[in-house]
Amino acid sequence: MKKPLLNFWQIWNMSFGFLGIQFGWGLQMANMSAIYNYLGAKPDEVPFLWLAAPLTGLLVQPIIGYLSDRTWTGLGRRKPYFLTGAILSSLALIAMPNSSSLWMAAGLLWVLDASINISMEPFRAFVADMLPTEQQTRGYTMQSVFIGLGAVIASALPWMMTNWFHVLNDGTSAIPLSVKLSFYIGAVAFFGAVLYTIVTTKEYPPEDIKAFEAEKQKNKGFEHGFKEITHAIANMPSVMKQLAAVQFFTWLGLFLMWFYFGTATAKSVFGATSPQDPVFSTGIEWGGICFAFYSLVTFVFSFLLPYIAENLGRTLTHFLCLLCGAAGLLAVGIISNQYGLLLSMAGVGIAWASILSMPYSILVRHLPPNKTGIYVGIFNFFIVIPEILAALFFGWIMGNLLNNNELHAVMTGGAMMLIAAFIALTVKDKDPAVL
Repeated sequence: MKKPLLNFWQIWNMSFGFLGIQFGWGLQMANMSAIYNYLGAKPDEVPFLWLAAPLTGLLVQPIIGYLSDRTWTGLGRRKPYFLTGAILSSLALIAMPNSSSLWMAAGLLWVLDASINISMEPFRAFVADMLPTEQQTRGYTMQSVFIGLGAVIASALPWMMTNWFHVLNDGTSAIPLSVKLSFYIGAVAFFGAVLYTIVTTKEYPPEDIKAFEAEKQKNKGFEHGFKEITHAIANMPSVMKQLAAVQFFTWLGLFLMWFYFGTATAKSVFGATSPQDPVFSTGIEWGGICFAFYSLVTFVFSFLLPYIAENLGRTLTHFLCLLCGAAGLLAVGIISNQYGLLLSMAGVGIAWASILSMPYSILVRHLPPNKTGIYVGIFNFFIVIPEILAALFFGWIMGNLLNNNELHAVMTGGAMMLIAAFIALTVKDKDPAVL
């Protein structure tokens, strides 16, 4: 089927749900390590406490991709998964800041991460479903726009609660009231934004619905699903394998930033000596502002990204953007001023805009149209595997090689992103003649 070109507002509507999804990711990434610290975690324990989330993603993403490829209901193909994930994620966001122990918080992170993935993975396939090839880069960069906007607000919410609305910790919980209220707002935003996309966007049905249903009945069951997923893994397109290496080092760098940037800011720039130090929460909130700033840069830069990619090519564009991100994280080691951190985060924001769009824009052109969901789910392995490795092994590195210095961990993330940038130059980004 020849897909029609969509106008700006149609692409806007189909991407708007990512605004809500990013509320979930933004609050999680900016605050979970701090929540663990508030509940008594040591720096070398933090990576392990993140472990359940990526392990779940490793299982959930290909399964949701496989199922959504084979789904057609009155609500559509991908939209039932958008809705299910939004409901579960919103409930987890409400429960998270009420955690009374480390293991409760880690368990809720597991639920939250799994639920966000139920919504997010089909959103990636949604672009390939709805847009012709020539508009797919714009589709993914529109998702980046909403990811940037959502993360600006989500990352800054605790700071806004404290400084704009004068919300003070009531002393009844180790987790500040400003963080609790931010998570409650995030729950409402997540559900509302996803619901907007569901209501305003109509999916294209299978070209031959009878053949689609017959094929689904013929190949139903767990055994067939397992075989199809393993077959897809064994037969990944060559460009997907090349991108996998880029993704691996990129996301390893990002996770080290998310694990440690907030506490590095609190200790290295604000001088906090422990989570009980009054300036510790101030530093954590400023870390959230830095995340909000890089997300603002992502929001603005995402409008320019399609034009840059059209002129320089997607591969060179991605290389240059990753280079900016690496420079930003490495520069943290020589910055002692809180406002100087904003400059370093500008580089991260440029990289983040490209990370969210260029790899997917390159990838989907090389995938069979009827298996986009399953391959995008498998592609996300190379996001969660680095997080698993970081969770399993970086705690030892922190305790034995980096002396539990969060600043050095963030700089290590910059080195990982630098490696990813140069690997990106090896990706053969040529549109296939036949999909």
